[in-house]
Amino acid sequence: MKRSIRIAAMLQELSGRPSVLFNLQHFCDIYEISKATVSEDISLAALALSESDQGEIVTIPGPAGGVKFVPTISEEKAKEVQVRFCERLNDSGRILGGGFLYTSDIMYDVAFVRDLARIFVTKFKSLEANYVATVETKGIPLASMVAYMLNLPLVIIRREPKFSEGSTVSINYFSGPDQRVQKMSIAKRAVTFGSKAIVIDDFMRGGGSIKGIWEILEEFNIEAVATGLAIVSSTPTKKKIDSYLHLVTLNDVDDSSKTIDVLPNFSIF
Repeated sequence: MKRSIRIAAMLQELSGRPSVLFNLQHFCDIYEISKATVSEDISLAALALSESDQGEIVTIPGPAGGVKFVPTISEEKAKEVQVRFCERLNDSGRILGGGFLYTSDIMYDVAFVRDLARIFVTKFKSLEANYVATVETKGIPLASMVAYMLNLPLVIIRREPKFSEGSTVSINYFSGPDQRVQKMSIAKRAVTFGSKAIVIDDFMRGGGSIKGIWEILEEFNIEAVATGLAIVSSTPTKKKIDSYLHLVTLNDVDDSSKTIDVLPNFSIF
């Protein structure tokens, strides 16, 4: 097999299973080449990924090591994605009233969500998390993509417990500007006691739901090592949580003038 074809095949396998560690011997056996040749091929593949801003190949030394593809994104490309996100949100037709926007079409646009997820993967790739957690429903596509790219299980926290999930743990939490008491639950079999999780969601206003996620994870002694949010409202200024990373800031939705003030959060870099 020609080297160019072999490298393309390696890239296909690595990118098809992001964050999965491949031992070099795996490629030696498939292509009947030495480890030295595999290392040279991997270096060329890593260069190609870097030049095209598709991600990076991480090499882990040692007998238990190997290589893995991580779909990261450059700062320049990430800022372009954030600007495009704001452009899509800045459409008066999205205004629903009461300061809310229609965002389902964006949050279920898999190709675009993939770009949003790459930003979170770039920021959270070094965390030794065991899960990605989200609350149903619109945050699921984004959280699912982050989980896939980091090769982690996805834990979906329900608004109401479902019989099909077996035994669950539920909590009450305060959410919304009127501080309504709401409920969320998690299946006991979904997580392991004493692990770590990355929390991902689509929107945060006051932080009640995110705080609820943190609290229900604490019931299992699970540490929320990072929280990533697609959109955060600038009001209220005082949030119920103080540690999170968000992509864009929603400053104002004016029903009367039909204007939307949304800006990218470039401070994450």
